[in-house]
Amino acid sequence: MQSFFLPFRSSRIHYLLGGKGDKILCCFHGYGRSAESYTFLEEVLAQEYTILAIDLPFHGKTEWNEELFLDPDTLIALIKSMVAGKRGSECKWTLMGYSMGGRVALGLLEKMPEKIAKMVLLAPDGLSVNSWYWWATQTKGGNAIFRWTMRKPGWLFFLLRLGNALQVINRSVYKFTTYYTEDPVLRQELYARWTTMRGFKPSLAAIRALIGQRQIPVRLLYGRHDRIIPSRRGEKLRKGMEAYCRITVVAMGHQLLQAKNEGVIVALLKE
Repeated sequence: MQSFFLPFRSSRIHYLLGGKGDKILCCFHGYGRSAESYTFLEEVLAQEYTILAIDLPFHGKTEWNEELFLDPDTLIALIKSMVAGKRGSECKWTLMGYSMGGRVALGLLEKMPEKIAKMVLLAPDGLSVNSWYWWATQTKGGNAIFRWTMRKPGWLFFLLRLGNALQVINRSVYKFTTYYTEDPVLRQELYARWTTMRGFKPSLAAIRALIGQRQIPVRLLYGRHDRIIPSRRGEKLRKGMEAYCRITVVAMGHQLLQAKNEGVIVALLKE
């Protein structure tokens, strides 16, 4: 896939483009990952799709110098600029998102359902409301405390260790959270990334209604051993929407976006 930068105000958005097909596939990576996560798909999809993978703010090679906020409308405008003149750019797009990127894809579907042909989500965030995330990013007071905690995290470490000792925090969640909060640089990245992406807050009710009205095929992929985003969250979307929404579960954990899952991911795209 070829690497490009799109100037945006005071920033530069990095993205990858590959393939030469008549369909546009827009790919959104997970937290702490980058557009490079999707390069393994180019070889098998190049004839059918033009693949766009974007480095979201504070990820990969994107240089984000704006305020800590990216909204779906802005991202849609950026995508249109990135695929302008490409085969299939005027047709409907297929969206793919992994983990945090799933929430991004859901936010775009909610904003422009008429432009979406299909959606494939891998262990997607955004199908349920995390009260801590909502409080830390959607309220002024919560965000202030979030910012302060990322600078002085002592009380958070205490609660994490206590919860782990009392077995009230899932071990996988404990390890995941500890990894991203022990290092000062990772903590500041966590604050910047979460705060910047707070504009993507899809409504499950609205998403369900749009899928039904537009008859948009949705394919969900989960790991059977995933304790970060378990498959039961997908059932909230699928229930009553079985004609359009299907769930596939594989014998893995949360790290689904890997070359060894190429076959199942491609199969979901082609269903």
